[in-house]
Order: sequence, then C-alpha cells, then structure tokens
Amino acid sequence: MTTFEPIILQEESAPMHAAQCERCELSKQRNRVIWGEGNPDAPIFILLDNPGSREDKEGNSFICGTRETLQIGMREAGLDVALVYVTYLLKCRPIRAYNKPLAREACYSHLQLQLKEKKPFLLIGLGNVVVQTLFPDHEADVKSYRGKWHEYQGVPITFSYHPLAVRRRPILMKHFVEDIKFVVEKFKKNI
Repeated sequence: MTTFEPIILQEESAPMHAAQCERCELSKQRNRVIWGEGNPDAPIFILLDNPGSREDKEGNSFICGTRETLQIGMREAGLDVALVYVTYLLKCRPIRAYNKPLAREACYSHLQLQLKEKKPFLLIGLGNVVVQTLFPDHEADVKSYRGKWHEYQGVPITFSYHPLAVRRRPILMKHFVEDIKFVVEKFKKNI
C-alpha cells in the first residue's frame, strides 16, 4: 500500500488591484492576498470560505489540515489535482476577529472577476459559509444543497462539507468523497 503524500499546490499571484485592496479590515491584518492555488486554467473550481495557513512562522510552506483532507477526498474520489483550482470567498487569511458579512461583501467582486475571467466548467463549494454567501438564505446549509446541481452565474455548482468539518467528524468523509465523485461524474460526462 502506498502512502499518501499531499502536495503544495502552486499559488497564483493576486492581480495588482486585489493585492492592494483595502475594502475591509482584513487588509490591516493580512500578510498578503491569496488569490488561488492549483491549475489556474482548471475546469473545476473548488471554493472555500477563506485561505488558511500556507506557511509556518518562518515562511516555510506546509500543508494545513484543510488542504490535506481536501486532497485525501479528491484522491478517494478519483479527481486529479491537475483538474482543480482552489479559491476563496475572502482573499485574505483572517488572523483575528473581523466583521464577516462586511468582509465577504468587500471581497465579492474579486470572486466575480475570477469567475468571469477563468470561466470554470464546474464549481464545488465547501462549507455552510459558502452556501449561505452564494445563496443568501440563513437557513441554507450543505446538507440541503449537496448531491444536487444548482447554478451560480451560469456555472453548475454543487456543495459538500468543509474539509475541517470532515477532519473533526471523520464520519463525514464518505459523504465528502461521494460529493467529489458527483463532480467527477458530471465532468466525465461532459468532456
């Protein structure tokens, strides 16, 4: 049996307008703007709420729990890492408490620009925050949106649990893998 080794996905540099953004208080907390990672021309976009740790205190890259769990789920579902681009609702990693609705609203135009420019074939949103941001209904949750295709700005989107929720509750891994397989099946049918 081979040991699974998650990889550090190549980070895409933020465009100048985003790198200099000061629309919310996260601009005062951040070290830098994280635009996205993985294949910038990928047909499948994975959307998370915000970037996590990519570097330790010394600035050395490492794989955080979110990325490790995501890559384990992708491997189990047969989704090649070369087919994905990971991006975020927020482009800055929060370090301390902040006004979440205001930050999401401020960052929304960055996500819109990414979708317009990159034109992904499929989207998969991970976690309740992503569901509730894209489909503003405070009752919306992953459980009611997963396993079905929805549409977001003309792009098919489905949802699954956030990788950190899967880490905390390993029973969710089977659903997480099922949801990624759901994406793989749609992709294969349409290529």
